[in-house]
Amino acid sequence: MHTALRFHNRADAGRRLAEAIGARSDDPVVLGLPRGGVPVAFELACCLHAPLDILLVRKIGAPGYPEYAIGAVVDGKNPQRVMNEDVLAYCGASLDYFEKEAARQFEEIERRRKVYLGDRPPTDLANRSVILVDDGIATGASVKAGLKALRQAGAAHITLAVPVAPRMVIEELKTQVDEVFCLSAPEDLQAVSLHYDDFKQTSDGEVTELLARTTYGDLPKS
Repeated sequence: MHTALRFHNRADAGRRLAEAIGARSDDPVVLGLPRGGVPVAFELACCLHAPLDILLVRKIGAPGYPEYAIGAVVDGKNPQRVMNEDVLAYCGASLDYFEKEAARQFEEIERRRKVYLGDRPPTDLANRSVILVDDGIATGASVKAGLKALRQAGAAHITLAVPVAPRMVIEELKTQVDEVFCLSAPEDLQAVSLHYDDFKQTSDGEVTELLARTTYGDLPKS
């Protein structure tokens, strides 16, 4: 893993990830974490001639402290709950509170999926090879929840592909996946955005447009 690498934009990062991963014979499905992970995942899916879908992750915050995660919910054909039992007990949150918050976040996930994909159902990940993609990792909280949910959903082989992430986080995530491709893993990551020339916010419209495209052989012009 290189320690210092810059990318022109998310499309460039996706193509460079594809070069690192190379040809695959396991017929993977590529999952992008919205919103920023989708342009990266789209380029990777194009290069691999693979189907593209999204993985929506919503954090469940502690009572009175919404930024303090006690778990998460993750979409899919069989939506998953990821609970941090130690944190749940520490903050005094009840299981009833967790379930009510999970239900509320599942509703938000469903709303967002319809915005991006209309009535298209989530991909069945059971016994599939999955490549989970984001545009970069800071703390890894959303990615960790997503990876755990993919295991619970029965994915046969999980690959994590990211352009940039802290070395310590990547070392931890290696224990949760079958493969990791990280192009730049600095010891001290100040901000993901600093590794891109163009890191403008990805819009809902861009996510919807990329997911609507079904031809994976031709790379889009960046």
